[in-house]
Amino acid sequence: MIEGDIDAMVDAEKMVQEGIPAVQIRTGGACHLDAPMVAAGLKELDLAVLDCIIIENVGNLVCPAEFDTGAARRAVILSVPEGDDKPLKYPLIFSVCDLLVINKTDYLEGSDFDPEALRERVLRLNPGIRILSLSCRTGEGVYEWIRWLAGEIEAFRRAGEDGLVKKSSSI
Repeated sequence: MIEGDIDAMVDAEKMVQEGIPAVQIRTGGACHLDAPMVAAGLKELDLAVLDCIIIENVGNLVCPAEFDTGAARRAVILSVPEGDDKPLKYPLIFSVCDLLVINKTDYLEGSDFDPEALRERVLRLNPGIRILSLSCRTGEGVYEWIRWLAGEIEAFRRAGEDGLVKKSSSI
């Protein structure tokens, strides 16, 4: 796991406590990670024993969309409390991702979040995006997320790629 945040080591420390190899990249004010930052983080991991590296970019919907980290696949996580209007406000992130995870679906009841409006807006921007719904609190949809990750790892193995980092930038 490569964790990106402006400051602090909180997320990486949580991962390490769970036995997950993790590197925290502190951007010192930058609102995103980029490929050189990720490359530096990769040097701290034993790549020979890893099947997948998840890069958690700085948590916003603007800057991370504009910078290539070298990731082979990109997922964006949108939580229900953030609202279904985010594709209207921040279209680029939804345009460049392979997967949209709608998180905190346990908040749908009693909210004005419209999953179908979100789906229509996202698919208009990116017809090829996959959309999953999940709740980390209840566990609903978590296995679909895991199956997607496992499928992507297997696809790279079958394709003969040596890892999940792209050979060249496409953004």
